[in-house]
Amino acid sequence: MDCLFCKIIAGEIPSTKVYEDEFVYSFKDIAPIAPVHDLIIPKKHICCANEIDESNSSVVAKVFEAAAKIAKAEGIESYRIINNCGDDAGQTVKHLHFHMLAGVKMGWGPESLGKSE
Repeated sequence: MDCLFCKIIAGEIPSTKVYEDEFVYSFKDIAPIAPVHDLIIPKKHICCANEIDESNSSVVAKVFEAAAKIAKAEGIESYRIINNCGDDAGQTVKHLHFHMLAGVKMGWGPESLGKSE
């Protein structure tokens, strides 16, 4: 499989690891838009949110269990979790992943983080 995130999980591509367990891997985003910007990904390859079903939804639960542990380890109580599904939504890597953003007061929209499109 030629998946960037699968290669990161396998250690073939370096990353700044934040968290890892049997089901989940988390690392720092290389282009952060907030002081804390971690990616949280299931180790099982799932293309996108549209591919979540009864056979793999337990993996998504593990992602959110890990998110709580990551927030505690990062020393944050308030954070935003974002998932982009599909090209028009901005999904650039076709491996289900969640962005954890924190460390700044957030409004709504990209301008709230000092970034505009």
